[in-house]
Amino acid sequence: MANPSTPAVRWRNSKSRHALAWTAALLAVLGAMAPAAAQDQDAPRGDYSANSPLTIELPEGLEAGPKGWTSPEGLSSTIQVMLLLTVLSLAPAVLLMTTCFVRLVVVLGILRQAIGTQQLPPSQVITTLALFISLLIMAPVWKQVYDESIKPYTNHEIGLEEAWKAGITPVRRFMSMQIERTENSQDVWLFLRYVPPQDPPVEYKTYDDVPLQALLPAFMLSELKTAFLIGFQIYLPFLIIDMVIASVMVSMGMLMLPPVLISLPFKILLFVLLDGWHLVVGMLMESFQPFT
Repeated sequence: MANPSTPAVRWRNSKSRHALAWTAALLAVLGAMAPAAAQDQDAPRGDYSANSPLTIELPEGLEAGPKGWTSPEGLSSTIQVMLLLTVLSLAPAVLLMTTCFVRLVVVLGILRQAIGTQQLPPSQVITTLALFISLLIMAPVWKQVYDESIKPYTNHEIGLEEAWKAGITPVRRFMSMQIERTENSQDVWLFLRYVPPQDPPVEYKTYDDVPLQALLPAFMLSELKTAFLIGFQIYLPFLIIDMVIASVMVSMGMLMLPPVLISLPFKILLFVLLDGWHLVVGMLMESFQPFT
């Protein structure tokens, strides 16, 4: 006879064991009733049985499989998707290249090299500063693009082709104004020589007649030339400081100490005393032709 004081006997006679047993029995009954209830509920909705597999309808372009994708009809859609993804991935870079961002980031990069602080300020700081200045300068251009192109198109007042022409006009005008301001119109004629001839021939009298495939690279080339010219003017004072420090150190016989270590504090001191960031940024903003 089992001892009633043992743990096994106490567990067999406890209320917790009886409650667990009733719970398991109740769950078993509910589980047996669930398939029947689901079958009765789904029956009026269609002819599908309770045991029919789940079907998923694929889009028309995907259900054909690889054989359909490589067919003449499917290949055309595939190329369109690929071109669309390419344009979307390059859109930010193309948008920046039609603004004053190129000149700003190149000049600020040359300024950092002239001071000789290596990675200070970091590239992220220089890029962000150039981006914020670009937003300030390009605000009137983009506002006109929005008012004359994007807003009427979203309100279904004009079509896509008309919206494109109205939107590209302010950007084309801004690039033309900067090319004229820096007197780099010869860059436009450089790229116009490589534009395929048209029938009938087009006479380029104004910048509105210049196609975008020639105006865009001409604008970038003009911006690079102007940026390097401004960078040279900024680099020259720091170069003189380096030469003076190097001459003094050679005359004193300090040949083992790099002149850069001595000239760097003097260049930073000169730049800070003259409020260099204010002068450089102000000169950059004045170098652009205001958009009116």
